[in-house]
Amino acid sequence: MDQQTDLAGAVPPPNPAGTAIKIFGVGNAGLAMLGALNPAEFAAAQFAGINTEAGTLAASPALVKIHLENKLLRGLGSGGDPDRARALAEEQFLILKSACEGANVVFILAGLGGGAGSGISPVLAKAAREAGALVLAFVTLPFECEGNRREAQALQGLEQLKSAADGVICLPSQRIFKLVDENTGALEMFRVIDGFLIEGVRGLWQLLTRPGLIQIHFADLQALLRDRHTESAFAFVEATGPGRSREAVENILSHPLLDEGRALAESDAVLVNLTAGTDLSMAEINRVIDQVKRQCSQAQIIMGAALDPAMEDKLCVTIIVARQEQVATGRRFSTAASTSGVATGGASAGGGGSRESAMPRSTRTRKAANKPIQTQLPLTIVSKGRFDKSEPTKHNGEDLDVPTFIRRGISMN
Repeated sequence: MDQQTDLAGAVPPPNPAGTAIKIFGVGNAGLAMLGALNPAEFAAAQFAGINTEAGTLAASPALVKIHLENKLLRGLGSGGDPDRARALAEEQFLILKSACEGANVVFILAGLGGGAGSGISPVLAKAAREAGALVLAFVTLPFECEGNRREAQALQGLEQLKSAADGVICLPSQRIFKLVDENTGALEMFRVIDGFLIEGVRGLWQLLTRPGLIQIHFADLQALLRDRHTESAFAFVEATGPGRSREAVENILSHPLLDEGRALAESDAVLVNLTAGTDLSMAEINRVIDQVKRQCSQAQIIMGAALDPAMEDKLCVTIIVARQEQVATGRRFSTAASTSGVATGGASAGGGGSRESAMPRSTRTRKAANKPIQTQLPLTIVSKGRFDKSEPTKHNGEDLDVPTFIRRGISMN
């Protein structure tokens, strides 16, 4: 382990609200997000970078840099394998825990799907919680075009991260296609994605560090997120001008991090904080809160408001949505389940169902008894060795690594 800055001597100065915050960028994507933060805006926070690759870590502006390395990697990183990165992080668990000491809140920035982000982030979250911090992770999921392997690694890393952190703000990159022009360059697309998560970090930072007219205390945030271990939703929106409160509500209900407002309907607790200049009116506060309540009538709502003289004519709204556990964990697999349900329902309720019911029972029984049954041979599964994690060979949507008779449903009896 190559630790480039002494952790004991890197204690961040206290912020005005007395909450010590440390922000970790993990892996290449996490370091890129960390580098996009304005150090002057987050002057009271401590930045830390963690990676298995020395080159990208050296280029990071983070004060604390933790290089996870061993002889096996030979300076080449994790090779996109989360298991290698996780093993390294677990070997250096005490170092990670030491880096989190003294923090009330730890933010983890990472891209899931590769090796370092998917493997290290859950271990870092566990270390931060053992150090006594509230742990919030801001992560991205890969585009569909990045392949099945990265998608599977990302989803596995997400589940592990949700088990370790208090809250996870997750942005599937594919969702951003709805918000940009189809000719947007790849580099600009990644900047847009990073920008959404940076907005989230900024909004929480302001909530935790600025004194409020109607104060949301750190204890309120803890009560909302602590020990939920679930996927939370988050948004930070800005609006200006006479219609700023209505514009803010529209931005909230169309925000990709809130599933275009659907996350509100699935929530059981919501935190809303408004920040504006001294021209903030009670009518504007009521309008925003009332519209949020309409979307989540069954949820517990915690509301706060803060005044900033530098924000005249501007309104910023930070919203954190704690989703119900079964909704957060089951969302990504609901499509397959519903498709299966539709197919089953079609067989029983459609034309096939009526034809079957018209047949004599004895005929149905005899046909069922005579139908050949195809069984699976008791063959031993052989490991692919170094190719175990390789991408499948696909042509016209078919996986050519799967035998033809299985792909095409051909009976061998």
